[in-house]
Amino acid sequence: MAYTPTIREKAIKLRKGGYSYSYIVKIVPVAKSTLSEWLIDIPFIPNQHTLKTIKKAQLASGAYKHQIRVKSLKKADLQAKRDIVNLSKRDMTMLGLGLYIGEGGKTGNITRIINSDPRVIKLAVRWFKIAFGIEMKQIGIRLFIYPDNNEQKCIEYWSNSVGIPKKQFFKSMVDLRTNKKLSNKGKLPFGTAHVSVRGLGNKNHGVYLHRLIMAWIKRVL
Repeated sequence: MAYTPTIREKAIKLRKGGYSYSYIVKIVPVAKSTLSEWLIDIPFIPNQHTLKTIKKAQLASGAYKHQIRVKSLKKADLQAKRDIVNLSKRDMTMLGLGLYIGEGGKTGNITRIINSDPRVIKLAVRWFKIAFGIEMKQIGIRLFIYPDNNEQKCIEYWSNSVGIPKKQFFKSMVDLRTNKKLSNKGKLPFGTAHVSVRGLGNKNHGVYLHRLIMAWIKRVL
C-alpha cells in the first residue's frame, strides 16, 4: 500500500519529537511494521509525554504482577494446608533424614546438623526426639559466628528460638579469616548453629546413632 510523503513526514517528525510507536499510530494510521521501516534510522529520545506514559504502564504492570503474586501465594498456602496436615512418626523420620542428607555431618561419627535458620534447627531437635528418643539434655549446640557478631546476643537468640538451655551451649567458634568478603558482613547476625547429640552413657545415642543414620542414608540413596 502506498502512503503519501506527508504521512511519512508526519510520522518522522513525531518520532524525532520523542513519541512512541503506540502514540504515533494513533495520529498516523499505518501499521507498526510500516512505522518500523520508516523510523528505523531515526534517533529516539523519549519526551516527557512518553516518559509519563511508560511510567504509568510500568506502575500498572507492577500492580498487576503484585496481584498475581499475592493470589499465587494464597493458593499455595491453602494447598499446603490441605497437603500437610498431621505428620506421622514415619513422616518425621523421613523428613529428618532428608534434612540430614543435606545439612548433617557425615564424618567423625558425630551426629550433627548445621544451619543458620532456627526453624530448621528446631526441626532437627524434634526429629532427634521423635525418631530416636533423644532427650533435650542430650542436645549440645555450638555457634559459628563472626567478629561483628555479639556472642551473648547470639546465644540468647538461639536459646530462645530453639528452646535449648544456655548451659548446653559449647564455646563458640569465631571466623577470623581476613579474606572474608565485606559483602557478607551482617548477613548472618546470629551466626550458624551446629546442633549435635551427646550419648551421655546411652550407647545407642553415641557413635552407633551416627552409624545408623549413615546406614539409613545409604539405603535411601
